[in-house]
Amino acid sequence: MALLLCVAAGIAVQQLTPAPDDTVSALAAVRDLPAGKILDAGDVAVLNIPDGLLPDGSFSHPSAIQGKQLAAALRQGQLLSDSQLLGPGLLAGSPPGSSAVPLRMADPASIQLLSPGQLVNVVISGGNGFDQPATSEVLAAAVPVLWTSAQGGKAGQWLATGEPDGLMVVAADAGQSRRLAGASTQGKLFFVLVAAAPG
Repeated sequence: MALLLCVAAGIAVQQLTPAPDDTVSALAAVRDLPAGKILDAGDVAVLNIPDGLLPDGSFSHPSAIQGKQLAAALRQGQLLSDSQLLGPGLLAGSPPGSSAVPLRMADPASIQLLSPGQLVNVVISGGNGFDQPATSEVLAAAVPVLWTSAQGGKAGQWLATGEPDGLMVVAADAGQSRRLAGASTQGKLFFVLVAAAPG
Protein backbone atom coordinates (compact mmCIF):
# COMPACT_ATOMS: atom_id res chain seq x y z
CA MET A 1 0.00 0.00 0.00
CA ALA A 2 2.85 2.37 0.88
CA LEU A 3 4.47 1.74 -2.49
CA LEU A 4 1.17 2.36 -4.28
CA LEU A 5 0.74 5.71 -2.50
CA CYS A 6 4.30 6.70 -3.35
CA VAL A 7 3.78 5.89 -7.02
CA ALA A 8 0.51 7.84 -7.07
CA ALA A 9 2.26 10.83 -5.56
CA GLY A 10 4.95 10.47 -8.18
CA ILE A 11 2.44 11.17 -10.94
CA ALA A 12 1.73 14.58 -9.45
CA VAL A 13 5.35 15.62 -8.90
CA GLN A 14 6.97 13.90 -11.88
CA GLN A 15 7.63 17.11 -13.79
CA LEU A 16 8.64 19.11 -10.73
CA THR A 17 11.76 17.15 -9.87
CA PRO A 18 14.62 15.96 -12.09
CA ALA A 19 15.03 12.20 -12.48
CA PRO A 20 18.10 10.71 -10.74
CA ASP A 21 20.55 8.86 -12.95
CA ASP A 22 19.70 5.43 -11.50
CA THR A 23 16.00 5.47 -12.41
CA VAL A 24 14.08 3.72 -15.20
CA SER A 25 10.84 4.56 -16.97
CA ALA A 26 7.61 2.76 -16.09
CA LEU A 27 3.91 3.26 -16.77
CA ALA A 28 1.37 3.91 -14.01
CA ALA A 29 -2.39 4.37 -14.11
CA VAL A 30 -3.44 8.02 -13.98
CA ARG A 31 -6.82 7.09 -12.44
CA ASP A 32 -8.69 3.99 -11.29
CA LEU A 33 -9.13 1.75 -14.34
CA PRO A 34 -11.70 -1.09 -14.47
CA ALA A 35 -10.97 -4.65 -15.55
CA GLY A 36 -11.75 -5.16 -19.21
CA LYS A 37 -10.81 -1.62 -20.24
CA ILE A 38 -9.10 -1.18 -23.60
CA LEU A 39 -6.10 1.01 -22.82
CA ASP A 40 -4.87 4.09 -24.62
CA ALA A 41 -2.01 6.47 -23.96
CA GLY A 42 -4.20 8.81 -21.90
CA ASP A 43 -4.76 6.11 -19.27
CA VAL A 44 -1.14 6.03 -18.14
CA ALA A 45 1.70 8.32 -17.14
CA VAL A 46 5.43 7.72 -17.56
CA LEU A 47 7.23 7.69 -14.21
CA ASN A 48 10.91 7.45 -13.39
CA ILE A 49 11.36 5.02 -10.52
CA PRO A 50 14.34 3.33 -8.88
CA ASP A 51 15.54 0.42 -10.98
CA GLY A 52 15.08 -2.02 -8.09
CA LEU A 53 11.34 -1.26 -7.88
CA LEU A 54 10.61 -2.00 -11.54
CA PRO A 55 8.32 -5.06 -11.86
CA ASP A 56 9.16 -7.71 -14.43
CA GLY A 57 7.13 -7.30 -17.61
CA SER A 58 6.81 -3.53 -17.22
CA PHE A 59 6.41 -1.06 -20.08
CA SER A 60 8.39 2.11 -20.67
CA HIS A 61 6.34 3.85 -23.37
CA PRO A 62 2.55 4.38 -23.70
CA SER A 63 2.56 3.08 -27.28
CA ALA A 64 3.36 -0.41 -25.91
CA ILE A 65 -0.03 -0.68 -24.20
CA GLN A 66 -2.19 1.00 -26.85
CA GLY A 67 -5.23 -1.21 -27.53
CA LYS A 68 -4.33 -3.75 -24.83
CA GLN A 69 -7.08 -4.97 -22.48
CA LEU A 70 -6.85 -4.98 -18.70
CA ALA A 71 -7.43 -8.37 -17.12
CA ALA A 72 -7.74 -6.84 -13.64
CA ALA A 73 -8.63 -3.45 -12.22
CA LEU A 74 -5.83 -0.95 -11.59
CA ARG A 75 -5.77 1.68 -8.86
CA GLN A 76 -4.56 5.20 -9.58
CA GLY A 77 -0.77 5.23 -9.39
CA GLN A 78 -0.39 1.46 -9.73
CA LEU A 79 2.42 0.34 -12.02
CA LEU A 80 1.38 -1.59 -15.13
CA SER A 81 2.95 -4.89 -16.21
CA ASP A 82 2.08 -7.65 -18.67
CA SER A 83 0.59 -9.82 -15.90
CA GLN A 84 -2.30 -7.34 -15.67
CA LEU A 85 -3.15 -7.54 -19.37
CA LEU A 86 -5.22 -10.05 -21.24
CA GLY A 87 -2.69 -12.23 -23.04
CA PRO A 88 0.28 -14.52 -22.35
CA GLY A 89 1.42 -12.28 -19.49
CA LEU A 90 -1.47 -13.62 -17.43
CA LEU A 91 0.56 -16.79 -16.95
CA ALA A 92 3.34 -14.91 -15.12
CA GLY A 93 4.23 -16.91 -12.01
CA SER A 94 2.48 -20.09 -13.19
CA PRO A 95 4.50 -23.33 -13.17
CA PRO A 96 6.62 -23.99 -16.28
CA GLY A 97 4.60 -25.66 -19.02
CA SER A 98 1.30 -24.05 -17.98
CA SER A 99 -1.19 -23.02 -20.64
CA ALA A 100 -4.02 -20.50 -20.63
CA VAL A 101 -7.16 -22.45 -21.62
CA PRO A 102 -10.45 -20.72 -22.53
CA LEU A 103 -13.61 -22.54 -21.43
CA ARG A 104 -17.28 -21.78 -22.02
CA MET A 105 -19.56 -22.63 -19.12
CA ALA A 106 -22.98 -24.19 -19.67
CA ASP A 107 -24.48 -21.59 -17.31
CA PRO A 108 -23.13 -18.20 -18.47
CA ALA A 109 -24.56 -16.40 -15.43
CA SER A 110 -22.40 -18.48 -13.08
CA ILE A 111 -19.33 -16.58 -14.33
CA GLN A 112 -20.50 -13.65 -12.18
CA LEU A 113 -19.39 -15.65 -9.12
CA LEU A 114 -15.75 -15.78 -10.22
CA SER A 115 -12.78 -13.46 -9.83
CA PRO A 116 -9.23 -13.90 -11.13
CA GLY A 117 -7.13 -15.92 -8.72
CA GLN A 118 -9.93 -18.15 -7.47
CA LEU A 119 -9.43 -21.90 -7.73
CA VAL A 120 -12.02 -24.08 -9.43
CA ASN A 121 -12.65 -27.69 -10.34
CA VAL A 122 -13.81 -27.93 -13.96
CA VAL A 123 -16.54 -30.56 -14.33
CA ILE A 124 -18.03 -31.99 -17.52
CA SER A 125 -21.55 -33.43 -17.48
CA GLY A 126 -22.94 -35.71 -20.16
CA GLY A 127 -26.06 -37.71 -20.87
CA ASN A 128 -29.61 -36.50 -20.52
CA GLY A 129 -30.87 -38.62 -17.62
CA PHE A 130 -33.36 -40.44 -19.85
CA ASP A 131 -32.08 -42.67 -22.65
CA GLN A 132 -28.51 -41.61 -21.84
CA PRO A 133 -27.34 -41.98 -18.23
CA ALA A 134 -26.23 -38.72 -16.66
CA THR A 135 -22.50 -38.64 -15.98
CA SER A 136 -20.06 -36.15 -14.54
CA GLU A 137 -16.27 -36.06 -14.40
CA VAL A 138 -13.71 -33.64 -13.00
CA LEU A 139 -11.47 -32.67 -15.90
CA ALA A 140 -9.16 -30.39 -13.93
CA ALA A 141 -8.87 -29.86 -10.19
CA ALA A 142 -7.95 -26.63 -8.40
CA VAL A 143 -6.99 -24.65 -11.49
CA PRO A 144 -6.65 -20.87 -11.05
CA VAL A 145 -8.96 -18.51 -12.92
CA LEU A 146 -7.04 -15.98 -15.02
CA TRP A 147 -9.89 -14.02 -16.61
CA THR A 148 -13.67 -14.13 -17.03
CA SER A 149 -16.12 -12.48 -19.40
CA ALA A 150 -17.81 -10.92 -16.36
CA GLN A 151 -14.89 -8.49 -16.16
CA GLY A 152 -16.16 -6.67 -19.23
CA GLY A 153 -14.57 -5.75 -22.52
CA LYS A 154 -13.86 -8.16 -25.33
CA ALA A 155 -12.37 -11.62 -25.14
CA GLY A 156 -9.50 -10.63 -27.42
CA GLN A 157 -7.15 -13.47 -28.28
CA TRP A 158 -8.98 -15.93 -26.00
CA LEU A 159 -11.99 -16.04 -28.33
CA ALA A 160 -11.45 -14.97 -31.90
CA THR A 161 -15.12 -15.17 -32.88
CA GLY A 162 -18.47 -15.55 -31.19
CA GLU A 163 -19.92 -14.19 -27.98
CA PRO A 164 -17.74 -14.07 -24.86
CA ASP A 165 -20.64 -14.67 -22.42
CA GLY A 166 -19.89 -17.54 -20.07
CA LEU A 167 -16.21 -17.60 -20.99
CA MET A 168 -13.40 -18.00 -18.51
CA VAL A 169 -9.69 -18.60 -18.91
CA VAL A 170 -7.83 -20.91 -16.53
CA ALA A 171 -4.17 -21.84 -16.10
CA ALA A 172 -3.68 -25.57 -16.65
CA ASP A 173 -0.74 -27.96 -16.79
CA ALA A 174 -0.09 -30.12 -19.84
CA GLY A 175 -2.33 -33.01 -18.74
CA GLN A 176 -5.19 -30.76 -17.72
CA SER A 177 -4.91 -28.80 -20.97
CA ARG A 178 -5.31 -32.01 -23.01
CA ARG A 179 -8.45 -32.95 -21.08
CA LEU A 180 -9.92 -29.45 -21.31
CA ALA A 181 -9.23 -28.85 -25.00
CA GLY A 182 -12.51 -29.06 -26.88
CA ALA A 183 -14.33 -30.29 -23.77
CA SER A 184 -17.30 -27.98 -24.35
CA THR A 185 -18.10 -29.94 -27.54
CA GLN A 186 -18.28 -33.20 -25.58
CA GLY A 187 -20.64 -32.14 -22.82
CA LYS A 188 -21.71 -29.29 -20.57
CA LEU A 189 -19.01 -27.60 -18.52
CA PHE A 190 -19.50 -26.37 -14.98
CA PHE A 191 -17.16 -25.27 -12.22
CA VAL A 192 -16.97 -25.82 -8.50
CA LEU A 193 -15.22 -23.26 -6.28
CA VAL A 194 -12.50 -24.79 -4.11
CA ALA A 195 -10.50 -23.35 -1.23
CA ALA A 196 -6.78 -22.78 -1.56
CA ALA A 197 -4.60 -25.15 0.42
CA PRO A 198 -3.22 -23.63 3.65
CA GLY A 199 0.18 -22.09 3.11
